Amino acid sequence: MASVLSTIVLPIAVGAVALVLLLGLINMMRGGSPNVSQKLMRMRVLLQFIAIIITMLAVWAMGR
Repeated sequence: MASVLSTIVLPIAVGAVALVLLLGLINMMRGGSPNVSQKLMRMRVLLQFIAIIITMLAVWAMGR
């Protein structure tokens, strides 16, 4: 289980965080809607929380 979390699920979660961050930066540079920027920021924070939980589960599973 630890290998699946650390080799498949965690990179997907980190990639999702990076993608939303990049979309937010592009929106800001283009002068896009502040509402879209706010939604992207909230989504990024949620995805970061999920990525941290997955990381902690992988570390916990490796220790077992």
